[in-house]
Amino acid sequence: MPVLPEVSTKQGQLQLLVDGKWIKSQSDESLAVFNPGTGAEISEIPFALKEEVDAAVLSSQSAFEKWKEVPLSERVQYLFKIKYVLEQHYEELARINTQNHGKVVTESRGDVRRTIDCVEAAIAAAYTLLKGEHLDQIAQGIDEGTVKEPLGVFAIICPFNFPLMVPFWYFPFAIVLGCTVVVKPSEVTPLPFTWLVELIQKEVRLPPGVLNVVHGSKDTVESLITHPLVKGVTFVGSTPVGRHVYKLAGEYGKRAIVQAGAKNSMVVMPDADMPSAVEACIGSFFGNTGQRCLAGANLMVPGDIRKEVIEGLRERARSMKIGYGLDEAMEIGPMVSKKSKERVVQYVDKGLSEGASLVLDGRGTQVKGYENGYYLGPTIFDGVNTEMTIAKEEVFGPLASIVPVSNLDEAIDLINKSTNYGNASSIFTTSGKHAREFRRRVQAGNIGINVGVAAPIAYFPFGGMRESFFGVLHGQMESVDFFTDRKVIISRW
Repeated sequence: MPVLPEVSTKQGQLQLLVDGKWIKSQSDESLAVFNPGTGAEISEIPFALKEEVDAAVLSSQSAFEKWKEVPLSERVQYLFKIKYVLEQHYEELARINTQNHGKVVTESRGDVRRTIDCVEAAIAAAYTLLKGEHLDQIAQGIDEGTVKEPLGVFAIICPFNFPLMVPFWYFPFAIVLGCTVVVKPSEVTPLPFTWLVELIQKEVRLPPGVLNVVHGSKDTVESLITHPLVKGVTFVGSTPVGRHVYKLAGEYGKRAIVQAGAKNSMVVMPDADMPSAVEACIGSFFGNTGQRCLAGANLMVPGDIRKEVIEGLRERARSMKIGYGLDEAMEIGPMVSKKSKERVVQYVDKGLSEGASLVLDGRGTQVKGYENGYYLGPTIFDGVNTEMTIAKEEVFGPLASIVPVSNLDEAIDLINKSTNYGNASSIFTTSGKHAREFRRRVQAGNIGINVGVAAPIAYFPFGGMRESFFGVLHGQMESVDFFTDRKVIISRW
């Protein structure tokens, strides 16, 4: 297949969106943005000044006072327009996503499709979940009911791995509910969301201040969280940063949804459909180059089929096509950054030093014509125990660890006790008994049964337990209650 043409990204330094206008930051601090497939610099972001962040929040607060009074039926129409923009620019957005993140274009298309799903879910929420609950005659002559009311300005802090989908876990829900938002895209992959916002500005024309965009890093995030007009924050990223965000939000009395890190385990039972299980595990370990919070990390294989599973994984992983993400024949793209690649290589070295057996080594991967890209092939370890670093810490790269176990009970016990994470876990089996035992006992928020990547669709909450999640309400559909408060009205006539 031919390599798809790139979308021109020669924009120089990205601007901030404040009160409906793109403005150049006055900050002297900036960060280069790269195409990880080529290693070429494609843009840069400014680290917004505190007064620029304040201006964005003030704009959102001013817009909120008007936006909350716009009838729900009119706010929904903006979402229909945003959905149309996403559909019309589907391929363009997918290519931009690949050029900034590196993931293969088929995965980028999936990212855009999931983004559209979130808009559709927000539309559904507006029509079905926002109806008030009312009871007549709860006592003599007294009626009682509830209504949901929007809270105000919210900050949305985005990760690098899904630059479009993750902000849309929250953004469409917030605005259709009557809130306004300030979004901070990832400093590593800011282009896809910024690109989409430019399209929204041109074709949807949201009222100024309903959506503001600022760029930056830690200081920008903290300025948003601590601002007295910001009612809450959503965050997706690593557990150490997520814990800090949640603590800071709590100190300032803010609502927070914090979806954090992961160390996901999978179990292949002897009764599993082996070809399907192997293919699903390959997709979970190595899809998105392992850079997703639902990626498989540890594989447990009870019984005497371990050698068969290892051989199946090794042969399939060896055959995977690695290269530039805009080449539609590729199955694995590069790591998102040079730093990320170096980090995963250090984990491979650590696994060897701690005694794991290297079944497949992806460290020497080279892609002809793209020698400056950040490529790293699939890596598989066998003989891993749960005290090893590679079994306990989040690697966030194409590294699979096979952990020997004797039975399902041992596997479940290790899943629950070997790490503090609880994002996702999957089992492959043809036994309903095994599946039921697994989904009832495993302490993870997203459970896959014969599914390698247990990703909830937009109409369900994005689960998470233990140190993979901080908060009460989860992303996606549960954000309906996050962005609103319930008012109880008791009346006597």
